[in-house]
Amino acid sequence: MFEKVKSSKLMFWSLEILIIACLIFISSKIDFIFQPIGTFFTTLFAPLLIAGFLYYLLNPLVHLLNRIGLNRTLSVVLILLLLVGLIVLIILSIIPSLVTQIISLTSSIPSFMNDMQNWLRETADQASKYPLYKELKIDQYINNLDVSYGTIIQQFLEGLTSGLGSVIGKITSIVILAITVPFVLFYMLKDGHRLVPSISRVFPENQRENISNLLGELNKTLSSYISGQAIECLFVATFTFLGYLLIGVDYAFLFGVVAGLTNLIPYLGPYLGLAPALVYTFFSGSPTTALLCILVVLVVQQVDGNVIYPNVIGKTLNIHPLTIIIILLVAGNLSGVLGVFLGVPVYAILRTIAVFFIRIFKESRQEQREQEFLN
Repeated sequence: MFEKVKSSKLMFWSLEILIIACLIFISSKIDFIFQPIGTFFTTLFAPLLIAGFLYYLLNPLVHLLNRIGLNRTLSVVLILLLLVGLIVLIILSIIPSLVTQIISLTSSIPSFMNDMQNWLRETADQASKYPLYKELKIDQYINNLDVSYGTIIQQFLEGLTSGLGSVIGKITSIVILAITVPFVLFYMLKDGHRLVPSISRVFPENQRENISNLLGELNKTLSSYISGQAIECLFVATFTFLGYLLIGVDYAFLFGVVAGLTNLIPYLGPYLGLAPALVYTFFSGSPTTALLCILVVLVVQQVDGNVIYPNVIGKTLNIHPLTIIIILLVAGNLSGVLGVFLGVPVYAILRTIAVFFIRIFKESRQEQREQEFLN
């Protein structure tokens, strides 16, 4: 019977699929065993993700100090002290300005919504002569918009009250992250160079070189992507802010920061970053400023796409735009905002692994054919 199964590919793969399905079904019934494991990895995910991001940003500086003559531990300590100083500087100088603009913008939302509603009514009056307008009953939707101060304040207070428990939980998580991330980052920077040899020793001796090469390629991909994205975001945020400031946009600093953060999302990020400034300036009665906002973003994105991106990231990813859009849609549907930000680098890692093993497989087949030819 077993010989018959082995000789028939259809029966063999059917049996394999059946076994996998049974294992998945059984695992779903004993989730109480896997739940503690999932909780363990979920708890470690955020500290490792943040520490890993900072590791790839700071590790080149550690190597630079090593070349100067400092030992690795002292280099890591100096870099972490500089990082702490930078964070304190951001908290004392940048965060207050950002919070002030957010509070100011929040306080102006009711009047802004009234301006938008008035603009919609004026547009509706001009479009009322068209039959389609009457069929869609757009005027009813506009009149049903409730943008009163009392309603907005009431909704805000209700959301604040219902979310008080989650706010406390978020604060606790932030405190835990602030304590654990520096320790994880310290040991990553101090002993990160030992990781590849340690992993390679786990594999058979004839595969250690291939595994080292694979890990080196993954490290290069992540390093190029993370450091490149950090430089890109800083460039876009800075020059978008300066451009908005030059054309007289209110809350230019806030809109510049939003543009820098959304630039992490490939292709869609620039449009998402432009949207808040565009909507605000347009409905505040300045369509000319809104057009100038578009011009600022176009100039910044052209410089970023033609100068910054090719030099800091280059062709490390080399992913087709359609593939990136599909990744963003799927990852966003699976994991929300986190999936949108992590979808592309995770895909790049998986593709690097797949390409590496395919290349190794082809090389082994070629060597086997050459050996058979020689024999």
